[in-house]
Amino acid sequence: MLFPGRPCGKMAAVWERSLLEIGNSERDFPAWREIRAELGVNAVPGVKYSDSAGGFFYEDSGKLQSVTRNRFIHWTSSGDTLQLMEQSLDTNLLNNTVRIKFLNCHVLPGGVHVHETHDRVTLLILTNQSVHRIVLPHPSRMYRSELISEGHIQSIFTDIGKLNLRDPVNSFLIPGIQGHSTNSTASATWLNSDGEALFALASWSGGILIIQLPEQNTAGSPVLLELKQSSVMQRLLTGWMSTAIRGDQGPSDLPVSLAVQLVEHDVFIFALCQDHKLRLWSYKDQMCLMVADLLVFMPASKELRHTISLGHKLRLAYSSSGFFLGVYLHCPKRGQFCVFQLVSCIESNRYSLDHISTLFSTQETLVDFALTPTDIWALWQDEDNQANVRYINFEHNNAGQWNQVFTQPVADEELHIPEDRDPKEAYLEYLFAPGRFTAQALLKALQIYCRGADRILDPSMDGLKKEVTLAVENAIQNSVTEYEFSQEVYRQLQVEFWSKFYACCLQYQEALARPLALLVNARTNMVCLLKKGFMSFFFPCLTIDHLYMSSDECLLLEDECSLTDDPDVARDLHRLVQCLRLVGDSITLEMAALMETAVSHLHPPEKAAEQILEYLLARDTETHMELQSKLQDIRNPGNIIQLLLREMDHEGDLDTGDVQPLHIRMNMAQFYGSNISINIVCQAAYHMSMTRFLICRDLLILEQLMLHLGDNVNLGAGGYLLQLQQDLIPRTSLLVCSYFVVRWASRSLASAVPIDTLESNLRQLSVLELTDTNALTSQRPATGPGTVVESFYQNVARKHILSRLLSQANSPLNQPLISWTQIGIALTSHLLQYLYPLKWHCAQWANNTSFLFPEFLMGHCQYVQLQEYVRLLQPWCEVNVGSRRFVLGQCYLATSEGQKALECFCDAAAAVGREEFLDRLIRVEDEESASNPRVQYYTKVLRLLEDMALPELVLQLAAIAVTEARDDWKILAALWTKIFKHHLDLGHNHQAYESLTQNPDSSRQLDCLRQLVVVLCERSQLQDLVEFPYINLHDEVVGIIESRARAVDLMTHNYYELLYAFHVQRHNFRKAGTVMFEYGMRLGREVRSLDGLQKQVNCYLVGINCLRQIRPEYAWIVRPAAGAMFERPGASPKRNHDGEHTVTQICRQIDIVELKDLEKEFVLARTRLLLAKHDPASAAIAGSASAEEMVALLVQVGLFDAAVSLCQTFKLSLTPIFEGLSFKCIKLQFVGEAAQSAAWDWLKTNQIPSIVTTKESSATDEAWRLLSSYLDRYQSQSSQYHRCVINKLLSHGVPLPNWLINSYKKVDVAGLLRLYLNYDLLEEAVDLVLEYIDALMGKGHQYFGIERSLSATAPPVWLPYTAIDQLLHALGENQSNMNNMRLCEKLRSRLADYHQQVDQTTSDMNSYRRQQQFEDAASL
Repeated sequence: MLFPGRPCGKMAAVWERSLLEIGNSERDFPAWREIRAELGVNAVPGVKYSDSAGGFFYEDSGKLQSVTRNRFIHWTSSGDTLQLMEQSLDTNLLNNTVRIKFLNCHVLPGGVHVHETHDRVTLLILTNQSVHRIVLPHPSRMYRSELISEGHIQSIFTDIGKLNLRDPVNSFLIPGIQGHSTNSTASATWLNSDGEALFALASWSGGILIIQLPEQNTAGSPVLLELKQSSVMQRLLTGWMSTAIRGDQGPSDLPVSLAVQLVEHDVFIFALCQDHKLRLWSYKDQMCLMVADLLVFMPASKELRHTISLGHKLRLAYSSSGFFLGVYLHCPKRGQFCVFQLVSCIESNRYSLDHISTLFSTQETLVDFALTPTDIWALWQDEDNQANVRYINFEHNNAGQWNQVFTQPVADEELHIPEDRDPKEAYLEYLFAPGRFTAQALLKALQIYCRGADRILDPSMDGLKKEVTLAVENAIQNSVTEYEFSQEVYRQLQVEFWSKFYACCLQYQEALARPLALLVNARTNMVCLLKKGFMSFFFPCLTIDHLYMSSDECLLLEDECSLTDDPDVARDLHRLVQCLRLVGDSITLEMAALMETAVSHLHPPEKAAEQILEYLLARDTETHMELQSKLQDIRNPGNIIQLLLREMDHEGDLDTGDVQPLHIRMNMAQFYGSNISINIVCQAAYHMSMTRFLICRDLLILEQLMLHLGDNVNLGAGGYLLQLQQDLIPRTSLLVCSYFVVRWASRSLASAVPIDTLESNLRQLSVLELTDTNALTSQRPATGPGTVVESFYQNVARKHILSRLLSQANSPLNQPLISWTQIGIALTSHLLQYLYPLKWHCAQWANNTSFLFPEFLMGHCQYVQLQEYVRLLQPWCEVNVGSRRFVLGQCYLATSEGQKALECFCDAAAAVGREEFLDRLIRVEDEESASNPRVQYYTKVLRLLEDMALPELVLQLAAIAVTEARDDWKILAALWTKIFKHHLDLGHNHQAYESLTQNPDSSRQLDCLRQLVVVLCERSQLQDLVEFPYINLHDEVVGIIESRARAVDLMTHNYYELLYAFHVQRHNFRKAGTVMFEYGMRLGREVRSLDGLQKQVNCYLVGINCLRQIRPEYAWIVRPAAGAMFERPGASPKRNHDGEHTVTQICRQIDIVELKDLEKEFVLARTRLLLAKHDPASAAIAGSASAEEMVALLVQVGLFDAAVSLCQTFKLSLTPIFEGLSFKCIKLQFVGEAAQSAAWDWLKTNQIPSIVTTKESSATDEAWRLLSSYLDRYQSQSSQYHRCVINKLLSHGVPLPNWLINSYKKVDVAGLLRLYLNYDLLEEAVDLVLEYIDALMGKGHQYFGIERSLSATAPPVWLPYTAIDQLLHALGENQSNMNNMRLCEKLRSRLADYHQQVDQTTSDMNSYRRQQQFEDAASL
């Protein structure tokens, strides 16, 4: 096996022995652009040419630094249609297909020629009636730089539709029948130094007709001339001269193949004529320089002298030493190739042919051949219309041995469908398998099958598959006449109709696969086979593949010695391979299926080999004897099998070399990156894996045979049986499984992935920190769905392979020219190494890339394929076991099978530290963090499970990780935090608390505790929160709840109530009371609403209850004094207007709140609530109002009872109440009925004494009655309430009601008198004084609250003389007022009477006192 960078000895030349055809299976339909060339001519009747094809490689296509690197053009012609396509192995070309239709003309076979100059690419096209020139820009002129790094670039055909194909400068109609001969399709073209285009074709007279088109963009006219053997040139400037001299040339001289060679200052035209002669013409001298009879070089040619042949072909090849002429001489039932070199004699100006080689062939129908400076490539078509390609070195091959090219066989004519397989699935899988049927064949078959050409709406492969399924199913349904039938009948119908469609596909695939031409690039050794519907490439075979596929007669000793320098070992190897071919030829389809089924079902391959061997021994005794005979000829079978296994084992290191400079890496960025290259390399890998699987299968069967024979037959050196059992058979079995997996992957189609799945996968990979991996760089395929290997090679493997090839000194990329064969082998070999599952660990894990493929499948969401890949490797592959389990877990996550994923992740943990992928997964920069790799792995997987929202799995894995972390407290803290979080998310409150207590990190523990409090509060699961023991966490939880309570909205969160319940649960009633008191205070400040006031009342009431549960001496709580500030930790610093920090003065004054103080607050809060209920608009004001302010508010709305209660609680004066009630009484006397009715709302909120009366009472009466009751109920020492009421009434000019006057007279006559004087009520004052004097003198004293009138034995009485003096003075001021004077006299008179009685009473009282003293003395 040739590996890049490994000494390969003689293997470098193996590719020269045999090649393998690789089909370019396009999955999308080419977007042909149609161009119609209407030339204005009529069709020539009876003219019909065969289909043809050809191609052109750019001059610098083999140079690495060229813009035309790996770029070529190919075409096919059929009738009047020419299809042109430009291809590149590096980039996908846009607008690279064009279809030109020449109306009423037929394109000549071989009549398309391409010429390249430094700035142009010129197409010269010949039809049976016209010639055309199409000038296109050179690729080097289309791009700004020769460094192409884009994946898609424009083709030179992009603007071909803008050209005028009827332009007379670039096209010319061949004149009539006197022009081109319809019997020969020979043609040749060239461009001269002046830019003129020249066309050479066979004329009707047997000469060579030359048409010269002037240089583009000039005013010249086309020129015609004819070359004849008589050396006479007929020149026609504008037309054909009918008087042309025919000479003695007959129809047998008609050229059947033309070739042109440009020499210095001349052009040589080689004409191979149907008379078997080769003629050389000089275009410059218009004369024939040489006539060579080729029958001289053909044995037994006498019978051919008098016959003609149209099957001769001529080719030229150029090299540094000159050019070669290759001639194929066609004869009935035989043919031969002759290679010549042109020899010139300068002195005589004569030319002759130097015969180099003659090669014979027994093939009958030669389709095409190509000549290189070293080889002849020939394409034949056999009786079954199958292509047969061989090549030979014409100079160094004395034996005349042609080298094989293994062409792709036609698909099976019939498919064998197993009984356990659904026919529809089997046929669809076979029809749409990569590289088996072209899209054109499937589409054409579907159109014929459906009897319609315009039904296909979606001509993509997926759409085509749906249409095919629908068409066949409809056909089955239309054929059924019964509603019910058995399953067997339905299966027969399926097989019948699917086989019909399959036959249609096979027919059109064979038509499209008809070979037309060979395309050989002598500079890069690339060989292509052009077919009617597609093209294929020839890929070199390696030694083992060549030995196994080649027949015995095609093998030479050089092949046998390519793996070893020992001829005996080579001979034994040859014999072993013969045995393998003999085993392979003896295996039937059923036996082959037995082995594949065993491997697919994970059964040991050696068991299947034993069973197959039993079938062979029982069925074919002759083969058994022949195998036994051949095995006896092998001297040391054990060593030879080891040599064979070693060559097929892809185990090895892919070392990474030095990084190349940027310009080199950019230049190689798209190397072999087009869809064509991807398809070729991956198909080559498939065919190689397929061949190796067959070799290993046959070898395993052969080893079982050797084991079966045992010591009964002498098989070389002894002891091989033990070696077979312990080493060779197990190794072969592993290789069988390995190549089966590679083959399966190469045929497994990639799944289309939705955008949301890609985004989800990318998020998961970012969690795993794998998004920077090259294997995970996502690209969408440019074409339809390919295989997973193609996608892997396109997105990942190609970049790795090119990087390694560039770093190797002996790499084919470091050669002057690109070698298709060497690069193809290198790319395929490296790709197989990436796919090969048995690649063991390297010394440096960074160089171990064996896990790139499954990693790619994971990164590109190919979960179904990845699961199958892991399943196939599971029982026998011991490499990257843990990594495979990990990616399988990823698959299960994607399919929502979490428990299975967890099992896989846990299994993979055992391989951490031993596998590169897992170690890369957990790579960390911190050395301390990397102390426990397995814990790091668990941590990464936990992140993944968290991202997937799988908390149950997180808990299970975290529990495992905790046992692994042991004494690493940092990791334990993180793990316990995760456990707490997910238990809490799942509602496992008690488990969350337990995990919280296990956390060794106090800061994390505090964070978890805070989260526990918040979450349980939000869920209203307060019972659990309160009942947790909080061992050693009591203060912390209280602090958390307090901080939360003070930081959140009071109306939406109940943290204060929670804290109250927390303290009550622990019988800490003082703390509970403190909490509720603070809650109530904040409600009053922050919540100015009815609900807030209600909560405040409840808070104070609960607080009172708490303090009453405590002994009286301890029934107190603490609150910050007025003006104090809370010092909140973590608050942002305050700054003044200058931006400087301000020093906050924290008041440390403590205010003790006793039970009575709390009761006062409760009364105030209750009063606020009462006010808010009565007048909701006042709730915002009442929330923070003081007791004095509340009294005013209550009086304002008429809640006088509440106001009185509040004043009594806070020991406030009732004066505002009486003033307010007096004012309301005044207002009610002057308002209408509506206001009177409204007054009842506040009147009924107060307790008014009921009086039995028959008169209906008004609101005014009730108000006065309420005022009267208040005056009676709430007495004061100085009668201030009466005084304030009377003062209010008098100030508003309202006469005093009698009941008020009478009431006040009893308590304070002097005060009433002063009020009269203040408001200048002199008459009322006089009447009051007169009444009071009368009362003192014994008349009506009970109305003034005087128990006894003026007498000697009664207590002393008094008169408010100061007020009376003021009254007299006021009456005497206005002497003109007779009334005042009258009142003054009356008052003075009454005073005089009073004074007289006072004098008398005083005398009596003195007498009485003396008498009393005498009696007292007498008694003593």
